[in-house]
Amino acid sequence: MLIEEIMKTDVHTLNPQQTVQDVLDLFENERIRHAPVVDDGKVVGVVTERDLKDALPSRFSVAPKINAYEKTVAEIMTKNPVTGHPMDFVEETALTFYHQKIGCLPIISHDKLVGFLTETDLLYKYIELTGANQPGSHIEIRVPNRSGVLYEVSKVFYQHHVNVLSVLVYPDKGNSSNKILVFRIQTMNPLAIIDDLQKEGFDVLWPNTPQMNE
Repeated sequence: MLIEEIMKTDVHTLNPQQTVQDVLDLFENERIRHAPVVDDGKVVGVVTERDLKDALPSRFSVAPKINAYEKTVAEIMTKNPVTGHPMDFVEETALTFYHQKIGCLPIISHDKLVGFLTETDLLYKYIELTGANQPGSHIEIRVPNRSGVLYEVSKVFYQHHVNVLSVLVYPDKGNSSNKILVFRIQTMNPLAIIDDLQKEGFDVLWPNTPQMNE
C-alpha cells in the first residue's frame, strides 16, 4: 500500500509569519495537533502540539506572559522536517515514524506539499488492515515454518464457509522452526473451526479455553 492511498490531501497549513495565537486558534477550531509550515509553496517546518505547549508559558509561571501569543510560527516551528513521498510504502513510512520519533509527516512531490500524514492515520490504517474495526473473531495458531502451511490452515476456514478478514504472520520467539499465524475471521462463534483446526494437528494458541482441551 502506498502513502498516496492514505494521506490527507485537504491540509491545514501555517506560514512562518503567523503567530502562536493563530496556531492555537487553528488547532482548536480544526481539532488537529500538527500542521505543516509552508513558505512560498515549500515546506519549511512543522508545528506540533508539543511545540505549541513549549511556546506558551505555564499558568503556574511567575515570568512575564507578555507577547507569548505574539511569537511567530518561525520562532516555534520544527525546521527542516522529515518528509515523505506519495509513492513511499506505508510499511516503510511506519518505520520512519518509529525511528525518527515523529508524529507527523508532510508529503512532498515536485517540491510541493501534496498531503499530510499523522501517526493517528497510520494507526487507523493498521486497524483497518487487521480487520479489528469489523465484527469477527481472533484466532492465533502455531504452525511449522514450512511452505504451504498457510494454505492448509485456510482450507479449514474454506470448509466452514468463513471469510478471512486479515492474516498476520509472526516469528515464534521460542522456536524458529515455527511461526505464529494470526487470523481475523468473519464469525462470532469460532468453536467448530477451532475444533477442526486442532483435529488437523494445528496448535491453537488463542482462544484456548480449558473446555477446548477436554
